[in-house]
Amino acid sequence: MERVTFSSFEHDSWLDTTTALTHYPCMAGASHLKSYLWPVLLTVLGVVLCTLIVPREIIAVEEHILGFPDTDIPGHRLRPYLLGLLCMLPAIGSWIYLASGTLDRYMARQFLSSFALSMGALLAVMLLSDLQNNMSDFRETQNAKEVVISYYTIQLPAVFVFLLPYVLLLSLLYCLGKMSRHQEIVAMIQTGRGVFRIVLPLMVAGIFSSLICLIFNYHWGPWSDGHKDLIIDVAKDGQADKARSVLYRDIKSHRVWLVGAFPYQFEKTGELRNVTVRSFNEAGHPTTKLEADLATWSRVNKHWHFSGVQLIDLQASPVPVRIKTGNTITRSWQETPWQIVKPGLDQSHLGVPELNSWLRANHGVEWANRRPYLTQWHYRFAQPVICLVTILIAAPLGIVFSRRGIGGGVSIALFLCAGMLFSSSFFLTFGEAGELPPAIAAWATNILFSLVALYLFNRRLTGRPIYQSLKKLLPNN
Repeated sequence: MERVTFSSFEHDSWLDTTTALTHYPCMAGASHLKSYLWPVLLTVLGVVLCTLIVPREIIAVEEHILGFPDTDIPGHRLRPYLLGLLCMLPAIGSWIYLASGTLDRYMARQFLSSFALSMGALLAVMLLSDLQNNMSDFRETQNAKEVVISYYTIQLPAVFVFLLPYVLLLSLLYCLGKMSRHQEIVAMIQTGRGVFRIVLPLMVAGIFSSLICLIFNYHWGPWSDGHKDLIIDVAKDGQADKARSVLYRDIKSHRVWLVGAFPYQFEKTGELRNVTVRSFNEAGHPTTKLEADLATWSRVNKHWHFSGVQLIDLQASPVPVRIKTGNTITRSWQETPWQIVKPGLDQSHLGVPELNSWLRANHGVEWANRRPYLTQWHYRFAQPVICLVTILIAAPLGIVFSRRGIGGGVSIALFLCAGMLFSSSFFLTFGEAGELPPAIAAWATNILFSLVALYLFNRRLTGRPIYQSLKKLLPNN
């Protein structure tokens, strides 16, 4: 049987297309206009989404800054611009696709179809599993349907960041494995392209995926992960606590706050429950203790209003005595709710602006453990790069030149992916415990597996796939 190479097939198809377009100029114009259809539609869609989402994010940022004036204001004001970039990324990708060559567009189409299939399958599995675990809680709410929609809508950024590396791995292995079985990779190499040039569109997809993860990691991913359980609690009981039993020390004012509970959306109401405030003199001796059932911070005059008050003089002799006051008192103290809640927030649920604010507020404070927060700050930027590392690992393992080598490459890729997951948790734990520098703990997984990916690429380029070398180490059956 005569073997037809990809180059000859491409040449014949190009001649047929050129002949048709020469005899029928209208077909050339229609084809040219049709190629611009998707980029134009995605651009219009991105602009529409920007006009709907960005103004709401600007309002949310300004409300947050008004309630917490000591927060990272430049960091929060960057959020609307990042959302605008996220809305326009599909349009940018479509214009890059339009400017690419025929083989690059073919590779991109194969990858995107596999990506959509893998993402849909993993999303469905994760959604059904989570829905089964939370079904009893959803049934206890009054509006179960609305709660379910709100719960999974808020959770979407965190789920997307979690699933994206696995989706990239599965879609790459499926796409490259199928093309290898059909000898399409060999045909592309016969056109004069190297392996690196063939997978270049996949690396561009990895850069886009890393950029999407970076945008979500900046604020919305950690925020959604920390708020998903609050949605169910509010729907069931009408209220929920964002943090409990939080101890905060203000060095400048010599006051120590102990807050029993920060209600859900305390950022808007400024209300704290079961508050105890101890004041100290310059020598560090306690002077007064204020106990209140409810403390409310006013955004207008920046004052604290305490109700259900008990004020005790700790300097009275021989024993402390209660100072006679009304049921409510007002204090013009400098602390804000955002300052007080910081020690009670889980560092894994804080975005980059919140981490910046916490680290700046606790700079030089001896009792504050900054290592977990600094490790998470570095991890916000390191985690998105895992998407690109995943592609660098999967590409040389997914490309094979014989049908017998496909299973071996897939097995090694899955093993390395599991190793990346373990390595990431391992280094983060040691970084938060102070056993490793925060930057090294956050970036160690990327550095380690990038070296593995470069080694695999070198083996692939030299025609020595790693799975064949590993197979020789196994005992003969």
